[in-house]
Amino acid sequence: DVYKRQVVANPMKSEKLAPSSASSGPSSHIYFSQRLRLHYVDWGNPDGPPMLLIHGGRDHCRNWDWVAEHFAKDYHIIAPDLRGHGDSQWETSGNYTQISYVYDIAQLLQQKNMHDVTVIGHSLGGAIALMYTALFPERVKKLVAIEGMGPSPSLAAKQAEISINGRVRSWVDDMRKLSGRLPRRYDTLDDAFKRMRDENPHLSEEQARHLTLHGANQNEDGTYSWKFDNYVRVFSMSGLPNEEVKKMYGEISCPTLLMRGEESWASDPVADGRTQCFNCPIEYQSFANAGHWVHHDQLDGFVDRVLSLIHISE
Repeated sequence: DVYKRQVVANPMKSEKLAPSSASSGPSSHIYFSQRLRLHYVDWGNPDGPPMLLIHGGRDHCRNWDWVAEHFAKDYHIIAPDLRGHGDSQWETSGNYTQISYVYDIAQLLQQKNMHDVTVIGHSLGGAIALMYTALFPERVKKLVAIEGMGPSPSLAAKQAEISINGRVRSWVDDMRKLSGRLPRRYDTLDDAFKRMRDENPHLSEEQARHLTLHGANQNEDGTYSWKFDNYVRVFSMSGLPNEEVKKMYGEISCPTLLMRGEESWASDPVADGRTQCFNCPIEYQSFANAGHWVHHDQLDGFVDRVLSLIHISE
């Protein structure tokens, strides 16, 4: 059977503590892609096999700190801030495409001369990881995608019912609205922290404060705003059609693990048939007591499952 479906019924809750204070943490670096100044962090251990961690939309690279601490001893880990996110430069056009994100990842790995990489991506980062691996299968040794397969067949069907004229007009309206939308300002960092907790109730206080600290900037007037560009909220009209993307997944050849939280809005990719586009062996894991951010909500189970993929495939 191609699928090894395993469900964690009641996994042990992680302590979810902030990254160890004994750790020196990662070092910050800059690289350039399409004339954008982009940021990534490097967890050291350059002699270890490479591991790339790609965050999701409106997130940042430091959301991987807990995962990185589990693997940094054995891997050379790098985690980029996608363009328009974290400490990376914003796209001046405000037009963010999945292909552009993939290009940035290709540039980073090319400049770092990394091969046989273990790639882990979450949400938008999972979609980027899947597409990069499909385009450059010779560079990726293992792949983990957390809810990165895009819209379910039912949602894709609803989108297809809208004419191309209607979709483009909607995109124009959304972009015009965002042009006048100012970044939300919070009077204090604690107000931003409360918003973070509301977004994901599974987060512990330590997790939410860490994510807020690295995800917000202080404005000149003393208020705080999230680092991401508001334009990343709109999906570009210049992206590839879903059907073409699914065809690309057939080029992935490495051991691949798909993950999902049972409390997430994302549908089951096995049950809805989206995994049929793969030609490589696919493993699938769903987690109880977890939403969209599986690697936060069930950290211990997530790490154990990734380790099992790594050990089985070596």
